[in-house]
Amino acid sequence: MGPLFTRRQALAGIAAAGAATMTGTVATRAATNVNLGVIRLASHAPSFIAVERGYFEKEGLAVTLKYFEAAEPMAVAIAARSVDYGVTAMSGGLISLSEKGAIKVIGGALTEEKGLVGAIILASNKAYDAGLTSPAKLAGHSFGITTTGSSFHYMAYKIAQANGISMSQMTLRPLQKIGAIVGALTSGQIDAWVIQPNIAKKMLAEGAAKQIGIVSDYAPDYQVTTVFCSTANAKDERAKTEAFLRAYSRAVDDYNAAVVDETDGREDVIEIAEIVHKYVDVDTPFEQAFVNFTNGAMRINKNLAMELGSLKDQLEWFKSEKMVKDTITPDMLFDTSYVKML
Repeated sequence: MGPLFTRRQALAGIAAAGAATMTGTVATRAATNVNLGVIRLASHAPSFIAVERGYFEKEGLAVTLKYFEAAEPMAVAIAARSVDYGVTAMSGGLISLSEKGAIKVIGGALTEEKGLVGAIILASNKAYDAGLTSPAKLAGHSFGITTTGSSFHYMAYKIAQANGISMSQMTLRPLQKIGAIVGALTSGQIDAWVIQPNIAKKMLAEGAAKQIGIVSDYAPDYQVTTVFCSTANAKDERAKTEAFLRAYSRAVDDYNAAVVDETDGREDVIEIAEIVHKYVDVDTPFEQAFVNFTNGAMRINKNLAMELGSLKDQLEWFKSEKMVKDTITPDMLFDTSYVKML
């Protein structure tokens, strides 16, 4: 299916042409260069939408996407100032860097919401056939994660806790990259995993794994991903940071309306799916990628509001697991001056 030239695109083109003929307007000013850290997941759809629809450009930002395989290296890049803003889950590394005054969480993004499918708990075909047919049976099994302290680690904990399973009864397998976990689950080298629906549903459609549960049954209102930046950006570059959040929030509205609330027409759903397909699931035919994307949509918080209670719970979990220092406080980690707290 080829790209659709919609009425919205036509109007945008007319507006852009008009702006180009004007002197002294935003269109003629030098843009501020911004590096945005992303992972090739459907949950990062607003990053791609904001780039493709020119929302960053309209805020005077020239955004370059920087790709990562996991949350931890993205946090390190933010602290090193090689990346300006990131959207991913809180990790132990991110939290530890906040104690050093290097990073601030300034917004919320992807959220588990009761009533939506959300992240899916998968079992390998081998483990499922051997009896792993529900999360209540995870004791004695291996569970794939990217790194210790990742969102996958935290979700494994929440699932185990809800089912009365001690983490010592499960074997966590840190495999660094999402692709490596996909391969390990498909081949039966690990027994279970939890992942966002666009990847999970692709694996299910291919017969590569079995679904045994969903995370929202165990962690409703879980703030899965956050928006964060260097402390220097949060404190000293407020105008730039607010411009970034405005552009990103506009793309979030497009995404939620089209694929979560389904209040936009099908033409817009297709257009957004085509945008995302340029960056995610690129080796999958569009027709199947479209199904994976739309059937697995998870809400992203309007105006990037933060589920502060969930984030504080995550901080306390990191402390209890001795992955970060007990001395780290919410004030060190969160800058609550930018968005609404939920």
